[in-house]
Amino acid sequence: MSSDIIVAFITGVMGPVTLLYTKNLIEKRKKKPDMVQEALKVGELVMSKIENIREEFHCDRVWITQFHNGGNFYPTGKSIAKFSMIYETVSPNTTSKQNNFKNLPVNLFTKSINQLFEKDIIEISDFKDETIATYGLKYIAEETGCKSQYIFAIKTLDNKFIGTLGVDYTKRKTKLDAETINQLSVHAATLGGVLMNHLSQ
Repeated sequence: MSSDIIVAFITGVMGPVTLLYTKNLIEKRKKKPDMVQEALKVGELVMSKIENIREEFHCDRVWITQFHNGGNFYPTGKSIAKFSMIYETVSPNTTSKQNNFKNLPVNLFTKSINQLFEKDIIEISDFKDETIATYGLKYIAEETGCKSQYIFAIKTLDNKFIGTLGVDYTKRKTKLDAETINQLSVHAATLGGVLMNHLSQ
């Protein structure tokens, strides 16, 4: 075998094979993030954020819902869009409502979710004021002792609607001013970035 053939064999065959082997070895040595550990990190970050929101805006309950696939319709196999309350923080003597908001079909809350999809916010300063639109949320407010509620759409940078940030006042009705509403909208946008980053990993 001539030296030219040997050189051609090494550069043409052995080179790419060695490169592929080395690449696979490096990939195997890379530590993949642990799914549970990553979820705990994100959970801690989000909980810290909503606890800060509760304290800063003197509210009684702050919560986050996220949309998810909750199974499939029969017989089409089409995904069922649902949502669950994933995070919640409450002030002392305020009841939690997280356990009542799991795997709920989106179509049960068509009015409120459409409003959030289109306008990014629901403002209900007083559930007893008949002139204020409540988007079908009044009966839930009565059950959970909520006097005022503000809900913000959580969207990704490319405008995908992935969940909601809710702020409840149970001890007194509270009308938030435009500046406060704007600050809470910024918090919702920040949470959208955190949650989307986690979902895309």
